[in-house]
Amino acid sequence: MRKGQAGCQPAPESPPPGLEYATFAGGCFWSVELQFQRTPGVEQTWVGYTQGSTENPTYEMVCTEGTGHTEAVLMTYNPKECSFDDLMTTFLAKTDVTTLNRQGNDRGTQYRSGVYYHNDEQKAVAERRLQEHAEKIGRPAVAEVKPAAAF
Repeated sequence: MRKGQAGCQPAPESPPPGLEYATFAGGCFWSVELQFQRTPGVEQTWVGYTQGSTENPTYEMVCTEGTGHTEAVLMTYNPKECSFDDLMTTFLAKTDVTTLNRQGNDRGTQYRSGVYYHNDEQKAVAERRLQEHAEKIGRPAVAEVKPAAAF
């Protein structure tokens, strides 16, 4: 298996020693995943659904917008090679955080943008970077910042 790809293997309950988790949503998870796979320091990625109320939802269930899920990418990264701030740079370059429930032609609550933090430092960085980005471009950021939930 090539570095950065997890295939159909589920993500472990916690990251391996020396690595950290990060979770982002920004439209179709395949596109977001590819951008992060190209980011130095990202070790492995998984695509899936998070922030919803249904356990193990299917694509069809998520598309009804009744489960509350969003398409997301969970990744392990090496903080000695890239910081969470670096990951936010990748996220902001790929994702329009000023559109609600939409990225490009993808529309629906499952395509909303979000940063799902795994610790207080990630939360602080996400909030700061989203605010700075909004000020820079002159439009409010609508990406949600919430604790990471079941993936």
